[in-house]
Amino acid sequence: MKGGKSKADTKSSKLAVNKKPAKASKAAAAAKDPNKPKRPASAFFVFMEDFRQTYKKEHPNNKSVAAVGKAGGEKWKSLSDTEKAPYVAKADKRKVEYEKTMKAYNKKLEEGPKEDDESDKSVSEVNDEDDADDASDEEEDDD
Repeated sequence: MKGGKSKADTKSSKLAVNKKPAKASKAAAAAKDPNKPKRPASAFFVFMEDFRQTYKKEHPNNKSVAAVGKAGGEKWKSLSDTEKAPYVAKADKRKVEYEKTMKAYNKKLEEGPKEDDESDKSVSEVNDEDDADDASDEEEDDD
């Protein structure tokens, strides 16, 4: 080779240039609030709730989740808009309820934590400690 770069050198330099830094959004997603309301189901998933029950009655030996999903998807595609209307209405109703709960949740977040919650202990743990203290006091009174 006459003073040129080898193929290995060019490949490694190209790979180093194309590397992207890891996104920080994955780390933020790990710290989800367990009290946050779940998003409502779409009309299709509302339909699937009913469809799964009927499908299991018709096919009691079927254990495949994929088969149920595939059959439900095909059935949903074959439904007309009027047949889908009750599921769309249920989904809209759930969405309205979700929006109300989200407003309440966001309002609660803006207010911040209550001052009464001084401890991380649950109520039952605090009560258990009180009971243990009472038991030790009773033993001292007997003497």
